[in-house]
Amino acid sequence: MPKFIYTARDKYGVLKKDTIYASDVGAAETELTKQGYQIIRIELAPKKEISIDIFKPKVKEKDLAIFTRQLGAMISAGVGIAEALEILSEQIPNKTLADALKSVKEDVMAGMSLAKAMEKHPKAFPEFLVNLTAAAEESGNLDVILKRATVYYEKIAAIKRKLISASWYPAMVVVIATVIVLGILTFIVPTFAQLYKGMGSELPFLTQFLIDASNFVKANILYIFAGIFGLFILNGYIYKTRAGKEFWHRVFLNLPLLGEIFRKGAVAKFSRTLSTLVSGGVPIIRALEIASTVAGNVVIEKSINKTKDEVEKGKQIYQSLDPKLFPPIFIAMVRVGENTGRLDEMLDTIADFFEDEVDRAVEGLLSTIEPLLMVFIGGIVGVILVGLYLPIFKLGELMK
Repeated sequence: MPKFIYTARDKYGVLKKDTIYASDVGAAETELTKQGYQIIRIELAPKKEISIDIFKPKVKEKDLAIFTRQLGAMISAGVGIAEALEILSEQIPNKTLADALKSVKEDVMAGMSLAKAMEKHPKAFPEFLVNLTAAAEESGNLDVILKRATVYYEKIAAIKRKLISASWYPAMVVVIATVIVLGILTFIVPTFAQLYKGMGSELPFLTQFLIDASNFVKANILYIFAGIFGLFILNGYIYKTRAGKEFWHRVFLNLPLLGEIFRKGAVAKFSRTLSTLVSGGVPIIRALEIASTVAGNVVIEKSINKTKDEVEKGKQIYQSLDPKLFPPIFIAMVRVGENTGRLDEMLDTIADFFEDEVDRAVEGLLSTIEPLLMVFIGGIVGVILVGLYLPIFKLGELMK
């Protein structure tokens, strides 16, 4: 099905450039109109060509934190935006961001607003920062908002690091344990199998099982590795689909020990994002829409979008939050923030609270899981060794 590139404004007047698949231009226009977009331009997407852009580094939170901090500092010091952008384009270490800044500078010098110029480079400037910048330009406090954005990106980067450390540690230990077992079955067990080959009596069940497993691994080692590799490729393909990602994200939220950490991390990111957007002057509906995508979990994202729809109908945020996904303390503090008119401050407090919760949970997990995983690996190796030496323990019975 052909792909079309469109530029349109949503029902809040926010300019959006994206792609859509449709049978023809008319079908694409009809679908966009149904979604509430006011179409400005739509055209057939050009065929992709191999470009050196694929080798450019991704723009991460730490890069955006450097950008917002330095740009905010220069604007506070009275440096013009175009001049500040030129200086930053020469100093920013990330090439993708540096190249985008050069283009943004040219657009700003031509009279375009900073937000609209940034919007042309979605790979460098996320939707969150573009909308925050647009609101800041309207209110005239760009330097203040950029400083808030700096704190935001530093906090989000810290949360992501903790979530990655919490998930990768046990995963790596399991991988190492698998490699050890395959190594023992491939190289050590065959030596014992040869040793016991001339013995007349039947081998103990565990020993025979290990020898059979070793023979199977040796005979099918290439198929095993091909199967594992194929599973990773298949899972990667499934994960790219919306349904596949939702399935795995639901699994992540229900994992023992790790599930609660992922949930708290998502709540912390959502709170921090919504707080920064609301305090920056972004309308609450638009802020909820953007904050949902930053949560990092499709299940929670869908729940927040339902909340956004309920808020559009006139409900308060706390009344629309799913209690199965959001802790009672979160809902209670949002209610207080809405009732007192200090939602941004309360969300900031919530974000701090759940970030601390993630810190403590990750530290507790690592201190708990490390000895458990060591026992797990030691237990596997111990069972294998016992199985290999059982015939020696029963040598008298076997040598008949």
